[in-house]
Formats: sequence, C-alpha cells, structure tokens
Amino acid sequence: MYPIADKRPVTRSFHGREFVDNYEWLREKEAPEVREYLEAENAYTAEQTAQLSTLSENIFQELKGRIKETDMSVPVRQGNYWYYSRTEEGKSYGTSCRLPVREGDDAWIPPVIEEQAPEGEEVLLDVNEMAAGHDFFSLGASTVTLSGNLLAYSVDTAGDERFTLRIKDLRSGEVLPDIIEGISYGATWAGEDYVFYQRVDDAWRPDSVWRHKVGTPVDEDVLVFHEPDEHFWVGVGTTRSEKYLMIAVGSKITSETWVLPLDDPTGEFVCLLPRQDGVEYDVDHAVIDGKDHWLVTHNATGPNFEVGIAEVGAFDSLAELQVLVPHRADVRIEGIDPFAGHLVLGYRRGGIGRLALMSLANGLGSFVEMEFSEELYSVGGGGNPEWDTPVYRYSYSSFTEPGSVNLLDVATGDRTLLKQQEVLGGYQASDYVARREWARAEDGTRIPISLVHRADLDLSQPQPVILYGYGSYESSFDPSFSNLWVSAYDRGVIFAVAHVRGGGEMGRLWYDNGKLLSKKNTFTDFIAVADHLIDTKVTTPEMMVAEGGSAGGLLMGAVANMGGDRFVGINAKVPFVDPLTSMLMPELPLTVVEWDEWGDPFHDPEVYDYMASYAPYENVSAKRYPDILAVTSLNDTRVLYVEPAKWIARLRDVATGGEFLLKTEMAAGHGGVSGRYERWRQSAFELAWSLNKAAGMLA
Repeated sequence: MYPIADKRPVTRSFHGREFVDNYEWLREKEAPEVREYLEAENAYTAEQTAQLSTLSENIFQELKGRIKETDMSVPVRQGNYWYYSRTEEGKSYGTSCRLPVREGDDAWIPPVIEEQAPEGEEVLLDVNEMAAGHDFFSLGASTVTLSGNLLAYSVDTAGDERFTLRIKDLRSGEVLPDIIEGISYGATWAGEDYVFYQRVDDAWRPDSVWRHKVGTPVDEDVLVFHEPDEHFWVGVGTTRSEKYLMIAVGSKITSETWVLPLDDPTGEFVCLLPRQDGVEYDVDHAVIDGKDHWLVTHNATGPNFEVGIAEVGAFDSLAELQVLVPHRADVRIEGIDPFAGHLVLGYRRGGIGRLALMSLANGLGSFVEMEFSEELYSVGGGGNPEWDTPVYRYSYSSFTEPGSVNLLDVATGDRTLLKQQEVLGGYQASDYVARREWARAEDGTRIPISLVHRADLDLSQPQPVILYGYGSYESSFDPSFSNLWVSAYDRGVIFAVAHVRGGGEMGRLWYDNGKLLSKKNTFTDFIAVADHLIDTKVTTPEMMVAEGGSAGGLLMGAVANMGGDRFVGINAKVPFVDPLTSMLMPELPLTVVEWDEWGDPFHDPEVYDYMASYAPYENVSAKRYPDILAVTSLNDTRVLYVEPAKWIARLRDVATGGEFLLKTEMAAGHGGVSGRYERWRQSAFELAWSLNKAAGMLA
C-alpha cells in the first residue's frame, strides 16, 4: 500500500480567492515526520519499481560500456599553460591539470594528452580526493590568474548551490588561509591581488559583488556593488581583452552594465547605460583600427535584438550606436564574441543556432556564416580564453553525431578536428536518423518537432515514443548526442522533442508567446505535438511517455491535467508543479525575480486567476491519470522538494486511476545526484521506467 499523507488543511486567501491546501505541512523540511514520509515514499517507489532492476542495470552497463571512462579533455591555452581535465575508470569525478607551453610547440594546436600523465603535468585539483567523505559534491568556480600562479576554486557539499571559496598557490601547492563561505557561483580575478565574488540575500538572490584582497581577513572584504531591487540579480566578470571588469545587473526583462578598468581594481564601477524597463542590453569590448569600442547587443529596436557599436566614451544612449548587425524578424541575435583579430556572432535562424565570423584584419568587414551538412545540429564556441589568437575553437554535435571539438583558422577558413567524443561498442552514426516535423497548434502556429530513431525502424506501424518538452526562459533544446538515448533507440523507441512556445528555438516572440498571460500556449503546443504523433500514426497513447524537468516539470503537470489521456506515463523531474503557491511567497528563493517569467499573482488578481487556471497542483481532478514518476531532491533551492511531494499526495487523494511514485534524493540539489556513476544509475533508472511504460520492457 502506498503512503498516505495526512490531510492538515490550511486556507490560502488572496484577492478574495480561497484555496484549501491539505498538504502544505510537508514544507517543514526539518520535521521528523516529513523526513519519515519522504523515506516511506522512497521505499514504496523502490518496491513498485523492483521489477525494473534488470532493465535499469542493463541500461547502466550499456551506457557505461559506450563511454571511454579514462579520458582527457582537449587542452585549452591560457597564458603560458595548457589546461585540461582527465577522468579515470572507476572514479566518479575528474582531475584538473595543466602543462606548460613548451618552446617549439605550435602555439595554438593543443598537445595530445595520453592516458599516462605526461612529463611536466601539474595536478591543480583532484576532485575525487576533495569529494571523499561527502554524500554530495559540486565544484563551482575554478579560475586561475593570468600568470598561472593562483587558483580560486569553490565547492558545494550540500547541493544547495552555496559555495565556499578557497585560494591555492600553484607554485607551492599550498591552500592559503583565505576562506570565503556562503557565496554564489563564480569568482573573477583582477590581477594577482584581488578576487571578486557574489553574495546572496535571504531569498538566495545574487544581490552583491564583493572584493577580496588575497591574504587579508574576509571581514575586511569590500562591498563594491549592491542591488536592492528584488527583481534583479548581479554577476561579475572580465572582458576577454582583460581591459575591463564588468558587473551585469539583470531581471528577466531589463538589464544594466557597470564597468571598471581592470588595472584599477579598487576604483569605482561606472554605469554604462542606466536601466530602462523592458530594455535588455549586453556589452563587450573590442579593439578596431587601434581604438577601443563597445559592442552592444540590445532589444531597443526590436524583440530579436541587434548589435550596435561605438567608441568607448563616445555614446550616452542606445540611439547613438552605429548599427553593426540590424534587427531581423526571422533571426534572433544571441550575442557577439570579440577577439583581437575577429568577431564571432551567435544567432538563431529556422530553429537552429548558428555562428558567423568577421575578420578585423582590415577593420570592420562582413560576417560569414559557418556552414554544416546536417539539417539538425548544434554549434557553439568554447575553450577560447585568449584574446590575441588567429584561431577559433568550436564544438559541434547533432542527435546522431557525437560531440567534437574543432579549430577554425580565421584567415584561411580551414577547419581541424581536434577530438571527437569516442563512443565504444561499435556505434555508427549512419545507423540512426534525425528529422524535423511540424505540428499545428490550436491557434494555427506551426510547432517544430525533432524525432530521432534507428534508421531501420519500421515506421509503417506505431512505435514507442518518449516525448520531451521544456518551454520556458527562452531556453532552446538544441540537437546533441546522448549515449543514454542510444539504449532507447536500439530498443525500437523514438525520442521526440516538442519545441514548444516559451522556449527560444524560433526567436524572442516564440518565448514571449509562451510566458506570463500566454503561458498556456506551452501546454497546448505540447498536446498538439502529441496529437500530431498520434494522428500520423507515429505512435499511440498506449505507447507514449512524456518527460520534462524543472520548468519542464510544470509542463508535465499541466499536460497531465489538460491532456493526460495522450500518454501512458509521465516522467517529471524536479517538477515545478505548485507554481502559484511559490509565486505567492516572496520570501522563497528566486520568487520575486521569477515574477517577470510567470507573472506576479501576489499583487495582481488577473495573474492570480490565470495561474490558478493551469497550476498542476490546484487543478488535479477526479479522473484517470497516466502513471507518473516524480523525481526530486531534498536540498534543491530552485524547485523545492515540497512541490512534487504535495502533488503526488493530492493525485493519490483525488485521481480515480493511475500509479503515482515519488523519489526524493536525500543528499542532492536541483541537478540531482553528484558523481558520474551515480548520475548514470539515476538516468538509467528513469529511462527504464519510461521504456517499461511505453513498451512494457523489462530487460
């Protein structure tokens, strides 16, 4: 018998509306009775899924067997060193290392690192040693000074995304006495003496930037910036040119940038352009024809952004910028990346992210798009810390092609493959296919769908499908290779992605039409995709499982209420299924900054009513639901464990049919368990559950 949560009704009253919540008592995380209930749910889930042990173990072993466990990343040059990480078979975490750049070596072609540690290798951090004795471990910052002498790194051992920063002298191997606790992600060096970091407020919002001088007590650290408006978060970094420190201040819809010359780290930051409600802009530094310029990506002239340029100190408003890349209705500009000799433009067209390069050899020129042969692919820059470099490193992947790291010679256009992810066990990309289809939403909008499966799959009859969706924060699900999903393809399952509104695949308006008072489009789009797959006989409701996590878990909960009959099962990971309760609690982590995404029901009755009409927890009804697996983490600070816990309890009480399982990781955060083997086992378990529901598989 499944656990039955006590009903302890409390009435929530806002704007004259009342809702009786029977399970809010589960929010008391430290209460012994809450822990006992979660443990009972875990025991019940283990009992109900015991028959999946063989399938789960098989998937785990298949996944493990495809991955080269002892491996090295491609070294990245920074200053006089090549930095890389290595993994070893049997160890859950990696080791970060470096090699000095040797005289006579090619300055930009990284050395090939073998399994045996090469002569001169320095181990910077052995994360396996650091993680020993901890149930959870996550490395946050890991950043080295330009000289290569000092390393700032931070760790989280609880899963709550609060880090402790330390500094290591790489010349002596000594960890310095400087210890800064309770900070947010990241750390930024300014020379050899100062490191900048962020702290959070009571709602765990990064609200301030602090300056620490190496070797001084932490209580002498200087607050250099504080943002009092709860809608805004702050971040700090440097330009690649190492000429400026930048503080970025942003809400979901408005941004602001503050700058300070890097050679004056104790100076005062200056606001480049004061914030204007609804205007987002991002700034970077470029040198063109020997003069310092600001490159500004902004949405002041259209929702899909444009790029403007001006000499440093020569403009006071966005209107004074010279247009470098104009706004286009069919192209979403995502940013521009400057180097000493070239610029790289990132943008999205036709649902695919793209890159284009401009040489600065003769001043400003034209952008030339990088072209690739596959229809569905992902490309992005990575591992390019050096300012004055004649090459550009980029990664490439698709649903069927394992990820690769490549080098582009900017002057000649020649491309060099540095390394491609090795997939063991005889994987052949030609055995699999990926294609694009389109569904029609109820308002006529065409919704892109990505489908991936074995090339020899019999498509003349319906096949099992796992349909994934997210649809929030303008986040795009771009094509990428997954060793895990090969186990599904090889069992005759189709993996499908519904690129619903609320995501960013089709431009800023795609996002705008799936948020706030248009949020229901996300849910109806997903149902339209499911209907398309059923109507075209790709699959049947008895053979389709829906899957999504975090904000995609909200999608899962809403779809369960609105169109659950299209699915045999729903896998909801860290699901945001009690959004109205959370958005009515400004004291919770991230709530106020999230009002620009979901709306502010605390102050606005219209928003309250709209959210109440789709919130999964409130809208559970007396009908049969698909079987549901909800996976959460006790220490998650983004989506609290209480949301899926309450949801499962209410489903059990109200629904007339369906099996509802709750699995809580008792020592993990939003990203789940730590350690690669532990993550692989968790992923194998979830996939086994989905395969069993979609196709009755047990092996």
